[in-house]
Amino acid sequence: MNLLIIILMLIIPAIAQLFVTISFSKYKQIENEEKITGFEVARKILDANGLKNIYVVETKGNLTDHYDPKRKVVRLSTDIYKGTTVASIAVAAHECGHALQDKDGYLYMRIRSMIVPIVNFATSISYFIIFLGLFLESINLVWLGILLVGTGLVFQLVTLPVEINASARAKKIINELKLADQNEQDGVANMLMAAASTYVAGVLSSALELLRLILIFGNNRDDN
Repeated sequence: MNLLIIILMLIIPAIAQLFVTISFSKYKQIENEEKITGFEVARKILDANGLKNIYVVETKGNLTDHYDPKRKVVRLSTDIYKGTTVASIAVAAHECGHALQDKDGYLYMRIRSMIVPIVNFATSISYFIIFLGLFLESINLVWLGILLVGTGLVFQLVTLPVEINASARAKKIINELKLADQNEQDGVANMLMAAASTYVAGVLSSALELLRLILIFGNNRDDN
């Protein structure tokens, strides 16, 4: 069972990442009809929603696009920022979806922002606590460490609706502002679905890791 869980933990994210890579590579090659860049898409969406105070800037890397709620900045990777492809429309609109969530005070986004420092700290010390518990032969410390590992799953569960909602907002605003024709909108939907699969994979991987630890130490406790 433990081996099966480990295999699933490796395979599920790999499949999701492959799905994203293939989709991104495909739609990065397809020019949109209006030759509109990712920057222009983002700017049109933000301006149409009264968010002229939010900057859209270029950032280095591949698929490093994100919205920074603290600095109120949409950061787009060079390919997206300057690109005039279907991928540029999809990614730029998705990140602007997060800006719209921020404007509306979207509940799950607020929760995620609040728990980020807690989760980062908890997960960073979780395995240290588990190993310390094993060293001291303290099952209570081990279970505390497992509980801290579980905070990562909580974060993934909160992140999932944030990302799905941002994609839904992106598709809606693209349609409303007529930023893409029907074929391009289908491509956008496919790309956003591929991206969402990575977050679903993240939830499953975190859940499997937690289950693996529970089975390991639950069985050890039974043996004792």
